[in-house]
Amino acid sequence: MELKFRKWTDEEFFKIREEVLKQWPTGAEVDLEEAVKYHKALPDHKNFSKKLIKAKENGVTLAQPRAGVALIEQHIELLNFLDKEGGADLLPSTIDSYTRQNKYENCEKGIEESKKAGRSLLNGFPGVNHGVKGCREVVEAVNLPLQLRHGTPDARLLTEIMIAAGFTSNEGGGISYNIPYAKSVSLERTLLDWQYVDRLIGWYEEHGVSINREPFGPLTGTLVPPSISNAIQIIEALLAAEQGVRNITVGYGQCGNLIQDVAAIRALEEQTIEYCNQFGYKDVFITTVFHQWMGGFPEDEAKAFGVISNGASAAALSGATKVIVKTPHEAIGVPTKEANAMGIRATKMVLNLLKGQKLPDSKEVLFEKEMIKKEVKEILDKVLELGNGDLAIGTVKGFEQGVLDIPFAPSKYNAGKMMPARDNQGMIRYLSVGNLPLSDEIKEFHKNKLQERADFEGRPISFQMTVDDIFAVGKGNLIGRPENK
Repeated sequence: MELKFRKWTDEEFFKIREEVLKQWPTGAEVDLEEAVKYHKALPDHKNFSKKLIKAKENGVTLAQPRAGVALIEQHIELLNFLDKEGGADLLPSTIDSYTRQNKYENCEKGIEESKKAGRSLLNGFPGVNHGVKGCREVVEAVNLPLQLRHGTPDARLLTEIMIAAGFTSNEGGGISYNIPYAKSVSLERTLLDWQYVDRLIGWYEEHGVSINREPFGPLTGTLVPPSISNAIQIIEALLAAEQGVRNITVGYGQCGNLIQDVAAIRALEEQTIEYCNQFGYKDVFITTVFHQWMGGFPEDEAKAFGVISNGASAAALSGATKVIVKTPHEAIGVPTKEANAMGIRATKMVLNLLKGQKLPDSKEVLFEKEMIKKEVKEILDKVLELGNGDLAIGTVKGFEQGVLDIPFAPSKYNAGKMMPARDNQGMIRYLSVGNLPLSDEIKEFHKNKLQERADFEGRPISFQMTVDDIFAVGKGNLIGRPENK
């Protein structure tokens, strides 16, 4: 199929679907009509979309961990532990690395070896291999809504199986699950594959089943300027809405300065709604997710809890609908279920203390919010211009020309010319704009902000600031200051 920004016809979708379901034997288990009946029979407290709508209406921030192991029984045990002992409001199934690369044969070996070892030898839950039957065991054994979380450029079969099993949310997108994750997968390919995913979710919506879709906000999770991540979130939200998705959660990865973080998540929600209305998707329900710090963590557990609590505070004060929780073992590797539960409990304590409190729209918050919105508009205007009004084609051309550029992404389809650094208050600014289509006024603003830091630190504006900032939080600070400061 040729990539275009338009809703797929049923004929186009079902023709490609025949091939998708043949990718692995468990594809034969998917029966859409039966799946719709199953979803309609699920209680409301297991429906992601409904729980998010209720949370937004009540001004509550929900807490959700990441978690996934190889075997069904152990995965169920893990998820129920995070519910009962951690107090999670929403549950994930984080998918293993082999599934993310569509290497289902390797998953099969990993499952068998995990059974022999009596513990998970995969770094996540191999949903495709477990099939609808296996994934449904998980849905029926837990008491909270389940989301599919992964990082898969081609998630078509994975989505078919796990949504049919009763999962009510799916994370990812054609940009956010390609450019930050893969080196050589073409953007055109992943945009098409995710149009398929979104059309599938749209099909469910048209048959009375609302499935939540969540583009991945943090991208590389390393000093991503808010206007870059927000622009990409809005693009992915519009791509999903065009295919019929009607419940969308746009995401943002914590940058670390409270004013900027609050401004960014509010700008994201407001602008996503504005663009959805502008494109004619007036019935889309938009919520937000705030990801706790995605960069390097301190090894010391007490310090790690400080980072977690800081992220929980920012999420609550920004008014985000949910927060993705980190663990005190972040610097070490895959956390134990106990460490994961502790991260949730710490987060929930902060959320409870701040319940009903929001950071006011001060002049500083409003200034940052408007600056982010201006930058996003300049970027998206250029993307639409490059595509002659076609958002999908404009996105491909935007990456080709560096109009869209994600810092530290591995993809060869990413220009990598834009470079971020923190200013003297710890806000992320553009050290180099690369080919981003920003006005001279905005470029000058960023340069002046970085000059303030340079003057304070007694050193020139340089890439060394970026390097220092990358390692700062792991060493106990937000800004990577020289040792004499």
